[in-house]
Amino acid sequence: MIHYSLICDKSHKFDGWFSNAAAYDAQKLRGLITCPICLTTSVDKAIMAPSVARTDGEKVSLSIGHPQHNQLRDAMLALRNKVTSEADYVGDKFADEARKIHFKEVDARGIYGEATREEVASLIEEGVDFMPLPTVPEEHN
Repeated sequence: MIHYSLICDKSHKFDGWFSNAAAYDAQKLRGLITCPICLTTSVDKAIMAPSVARTDGEKVSLSIGHPQHNQLRDAMLALRNKVTSEADYVGDKFADEARKIHFKEVDARGIYGEATREEVASLIEEGVDFMPLPTVPEEHN
């Protein structure tokens, strides 16, 4: 999986995850990459520092103080709610079900669930297209 920092023509910055660089290029060409803030499809890769793989697996990416924090949080929550309300929850069978859909062994449908790091790596290697659901922190007042 590849992570890109993205920016729209209105200077809204956000992140995108793709199965590989070609997947980003194909989605951009088809107009499928949309800014979660203003919904424009005029989106490009932003300048970003290279990512160095870690072996400890304990670190996660975090941010604080972004001027549009609440808008971004609301957009992520809306995305998560849309997926979970329109897709089937398959629990820890996600990798198996995603493969079946990818290889057309069952009818295509939206699914969500959980997978181990090993299962995720295997899906990526097999070219199965999926994306992580955003984790939306609770509001802290």
